[in-house]
Amino acid sequence: MAGREAVVLEPESGSRVLFFSGGTALGPIAAELSRFTRNAVHVITTFDSGGSSAELRRVFGMPAVGDIRARIMALADRNVPGNAETIALLGYRLPTDAAPEGLRRELVALAAGEHPLTAAIPEPMHEVITRHLSAFLALMPESMNLAGASIGNLVLTSGYLSLDRRLEPVVTAFSRMVAARGLVRPVADACAHLCVRLANGEIINGQHRFTGKVGTAISSPIVDMWLTASLEDPAPIRIAAYPRLADVIRLSDLICYPVGSFFSSVMANLLPSGVCAAIREARCPKVFIPNLGNDPELFGLTVRDQVAHLLRMGEAEGCGPQDMLHWLLVDEDDSRYPGGIPSEWLSRLGIRVRRAPLVVAPPYLDPAAVCAALAGAWV
Repeated sequence: MAGREAVVLEPESGSRVLFFSGGTALGPIAAELSRFTRNAVHVITTFDSGGSSAELRRVFGMPAVGDIRARIMALADRNVPGNAETIALLGYRLPTDAAPEGLRRELVALAAGEHPLTAAIPEPMHEVITRHLSAFLALMPESMNLAGASIGNLVLTSGYLSLDRRLEPVVTAFSRMVAARGLVRPVADACAHLCVRLANGEIINGQHRFTGKVGTAISSPIVDMWLTASLEDPAPIRIAAYPRLADVIRLSDLICYPVGSFFSSVMANLLPSGVCAAIREARCPKVFIPNLGNDPELFGLTVRDQVAHLLRMGEAEGCGPQDMLHWLLVDEDDSRYPGGIPSEWLSRLGIRVRRAPLVVAPPYLDPAAVCAALAGAWV
């Protein structure tokens, strides 16, 4: 990646920037990065237990697909004819305040192509989507709660169940439906959940119970995190990363641990076995972009604590500091970060700090500024 201008002019041959993320925080940056490269890889956690994915996971015993759907939608090419209508449908949610019979009637209308959102979609995508929604209706139990259901999630679920519960080919097909300008890959294809232990000894099983987005936020720092088989049993389990993901990681031109919910969206991707080993083997720069102090999961934790968590993840698979991290990319104002930026401590670990004007409208990062700064990380 010789420079910003070359990448903007030739995004199809752009660099393989790999993000470990989930959720929506990276969405604007991911969309902006598509101007630089169409080869970026977004490795997305599949362990969330809240939101629209929660009911699908409860009913069908499947991985979470909500973050995958959100990232694909962020990468969707809205300039392709007919895509705007498809994107509008896949981003639509059923009402949260309607009666069950009303929700089912609306889904039936969507599947029949009679709803305004499906009626607006041109062929052949109209037939593809209505077929998936009809298949979902046939599989859906009468007792399922459709309130707030994401239509995109229902389409992904239909594909997942019809393809012998294989997630990667469904994600690939969904990406093609909206001409996604980048590659989205699930970190694992397993029905696992996140569990954390707090500094006060409390154990919380389930991402939705500790992320602070709904309900009560944590009041003690997170000190450990692992995977469990269910929301009822906090016993640790080990699962393997998705097949072929190790090769994708090893071939990256840049690996980035970006902004987002630090534990449930970023660090969670490092839990499946094989991920950290592949990071160690990747001969490319590895960059961490810390949050600006507005992440409820980071209660009581400084930037130094966050880096220490990241490095400990790697230690479990024999990775040293330089195997996991080379740079911190931060705004020029250190006061924006909890505890500031521990430059001397990082230097002793061989980790450098790159400062850039990343914040244009506080408290949010400017996507264009972040992408321009990342472009210099491989120089």
